[in-house]
Amino acid sequence: MFLGKILFVLTAAFMGCAATVTAQSKSDATVVVSKDSLAEDGHSLEGVTVTAQRQLIKQEVDRIGYDVQADEGSKTQNVMDMLRKVPMVTVDAQDNILVRGSSNYRIYKNGHPDPSLSKNAKEIFKALPAASVKRIEVITDPGAREDAEGVGSILNIVMMDTRKMEGVTGNLTAGYSSLKHTNLGAYLATQLGKLILSFDYGYGGMSKKGTVNSGLLHRNYVKTGNASDYYIHSTNAGSVHYGDINASYEIDSLNLFSASFGGYFYKLDVDAKSDISMHDRDGKPLFSYSESSWLPDYGHHSWNGRFDYEHKTRRNGEKLTLSYMLALTRQHTDQETNFSKTVNFPYSYSGYKQFTRERFTEHTFQIDYVRPLADIHKLEVGAKYISRRNASDTRLDYSNAPDVTSVATSFSHSINIAAAYADYMLNVGRWSARAGLRYEYSYIKGAYPDGNGKPFDKRLNDWVPQLSLKYQIDDRQSLKLGYITSISRPGITYLNPAVMSTPLNVDYGNARLESAREQSLQFNYMYVGQKLTFQLVPQYVFSNNMLGSIVYTEGDTRYSTWGNVQRQRRFQIEGYAQWKPFAKTTFVANLNFATTHNENTSANLSQYLSSLSYYAYVSQKLPWKLTAALYTYGQVGHTSESIYAYSRSWNVHAISLQRTFFSDDRLTVALYANNPFRKNVHTRTRTTQGDITGWSDNVNAQMGRMLNLTLSYRFGKLKTSVKKTEITIENSDEVGGIKKGR
Repeated sequence: MFLGKILFVLTAAFMGCAATVTAQSKSDATVVVSKDSLAEDGHSLEGVTVTAQRQLIKQEVDRIGYDVQADEGSKTQNVMDMLRKVPMVTVDAQDNILVRGSSNYRIYKNGHPDPSLSKNAKEIFKALPAASVKRIEVITDPGAREDAEGVGSILNIVMMDTRKMEGVTGNLTAGYSSLKHTNLGAYLATQLGKLILSFDYGYGGMSKKGTVNSGLLHRNYVKTGNASDYYIHSTNAGSVHYGDINASYEIDSLNLFSASFGGYFYKLDVDAKSDISMHDRDGKPLFSYSESSWLPDYGHHSWNGRFDYEHKTRRNGEKLTLSYMLALTRQHTDQETNFSKTVNFPYSYSGYKQFTRERFTEHTFQIDYVRPLADIHKLEVGAKYISRRNASDTRLDYSNAPDVTSVATSFSHSINIAAAYADYMLNVGRWSARAGLRYEYSYIKGAYPDGNGKPFDKRLNDWVPQLSLKYQIDDRQSLKLGYITSISRPGITYLNPAVMSTPLNVDYGNARLESAREQSLQFNYMYVGQKLTFQLVPQYVFSNNMLGSIVYTEGDTRYSTWGNVQRQRRFQIEGYAQWKPFAKTTFVANLNFATTHNENTSANLSQYLSSLSYYAYVSQKLPWKLTAALYTYGQVGHTSESIYAYSRSWNVHAISLQRTFFSDDRLTVALYANNPFRKNVHTRTRTTQGDITGWSDNVNAQMGRMLNLTLSYRFGKLKTSVKKTEITIENSDEVGGIKKGR
C-alpha cells in the first residue's frame, strides 16, 4: 500500500504540473509569480507575490548536499530529524544512522572529523538545533586525500558559513516533550576587527520515562537443547553537554589562521532489572533468578582541538595548508549487578562489580598543496602522520565468592600511520573526473602492562585507489560513475582482550584483529528540475575480511568476540525524489532497497537478506504563517549487522505544525506529534543460525507516542560564521573504538 502511494507520487511528478509560472535562477531557486486578482479592465494588478523555492539537494562530482536552511523544518527541528530526509542516509528504529546502507562511515563537521560527534552521535544530533546547520553532505566518492585512510562514505555537517559580518548574531532553541526530554541550544557569532569568533552550546536531557526499554529475549541452545527466557525492563536517564569555540584571523587576503576547540560530556544513570529462567527441551525448569544492575559512576567525555594555517598564492586556486589536530577521549564505567530470587542458581557468587577505564589519544600532522595546472587540470598532493594511542584497564570483582577469582586486565594498543597521496582533477566541458592514489604505512603495537600477555607488533602497507567520472547531460541531468576502496581499523572496544564473565555470557575482544578492506562500484543518475528533483543510485559493495562477531556456546554459556571473518556482497538502489506541484506544497521520498549476502568464514554460515528503508513526508504552507507536515518512515523486510540474526519490519508516523512570528520570522514555534495514534512500536529480531537460535521483542519509549514543543529565536544579523581553511585534517579509519558508538 505504502509503496503504491510512493510510485503514484513519483509518476505524477514526472508528468508535471503547469499551473504556476516559474523561472530558474542562478542560485538554484525557483521564482514563483502568482496572480491573486486582476481587475476586469485589465489595468490594475493586485496581490502579486514572489516566492523563492530553493532546491533542497545539490550534486557535485564527489558528494550530495542537502540544504538544511531551505527546509522549513530546520527552524525548530533537530539534526536527527534532518538526517532522515538526506539522500543516502537512513535512520533505524533505535536512531542508529546508516550511510548508503552501511555503518562504515565517519562523521565530519565543517569538512574535518569531530570526535565529539563520533561517539553517541545520535544523542548529540537530537540535541543539536538544525537552525545552526547550513547543509548536510554525503561525500560519496572521497578522494585520496579526503578519504583519510579509506572510509567509503563521509557524513559532513556544515555549519553556517557565510563570510561577512555586521554586529552580533545568534540563535536560541528550547524544546520539551511529553516524555520529559529537554533540549537546549545556543549559537553566537561576533567579529572583533580581523578576528571572527563563534560559540555554540547544547544540552540534551533524557528522563527515565523517556528512556524506558522493555522486552522479551528467548534463546535456544542448539547443542544442549535447553532454552532461556529474559524479561527485561531498563531506563537510562542521562544528559549530554556539548560545545565548540571557533576562531579565525585573516592576516591578509592570502593568509588565514583558524582554530577550534570543543567536545562533549555524556553521563548516564542506568537502572536495569531482568527476570531470567532456564529450562530443558521438555520445558522442565532448571534454574531461575532476578538481576538488578545500575551504574553508580559512568562518564564519557571527548575533546578535540585543531589549528590550520592556509597560504594562497597569486595564482588562482593555488594554496598550501598546514594542519594539526589533537583528539582526546576518556571513558570510565563502574557497574554493579546483584542477583536475587535465586532458585537452583548454579553460580557461587551473588553479584559482581565491573570497573572499566578506556583512554584514546591522537595527534595528527598534515600538509596539503593544491596547484591548478591549467584551466581544466588541478593536482592535489599531501602527506599525513598520525600517532594514535589506545589504553584500557578492566577489573571484574565477584561478590561473596571466595572460590571465584577476580579478573584484572591492562592492555595498550598503538598505531603510527604515515601516508602520502595524490589527486588529479579534470574538467572539460560537460565532463569532470577525479582520480587518486594513496599509500599508507602502518606500524601496530600491542602490549600488556600487567604481564598477562605477550607483546606483539605488525607492519602493514596499503594502496588505496579512487576514481570518479561525471557527465553533465544538460542543465538538469547528470550521470556519475565511481569506484571506491576503503580501509577500516579496529578500535579499543574490539581489541580489548579482557574476559568479562557473567552468568550465561562471556565477552572478550581480539587483540590480533587486522584492518578490513571494502570496495564498491556505484552509478548515479540525477535530475534537477523546477518542480521535480530525482536521484537514482545503484551500487555494488564487496569485502572479503570485514570485522564481524563470533558467537559460540560451551554448555549453556554464550561466548562472544570479534574477527576478520565476514564476507559480504551487497547490491542496493537508493532513490530520492522531491516534488513541488504547487508553490506551497512539497513531497519528499527517500528510499533504500538492498539485497545482501553475508558469509562467516569461521562458522561456515551464510545469510541472504532483502529490505526497503523509507522516509516520506508532505508539507503544506498555510495562511497565518503556518506550515503543516505529515511524515512516515520505517523498514520493510530484513536487515542485520550480524550473520546470526536479522531485524523485522517496523513503521513510525508523525504530524507537525509550526508557525513563525514577527515580520522577519525571528521566532518559530513548532508542535510535533510522534505516533499520535499508537502508544508503542515493537522492534523484533530473529536469530536463525549458529549455536543459539531464538527471538526478541522490544518496546522503546522514544519510538512510541510523544508530543514535543520547540521554540527557536534568531537575533542579530545572520551574515557570517568563522572562516575555515579550505583543507584540514580528516581521520576516519577506525571502527569499534571508544570514539565510535552506534
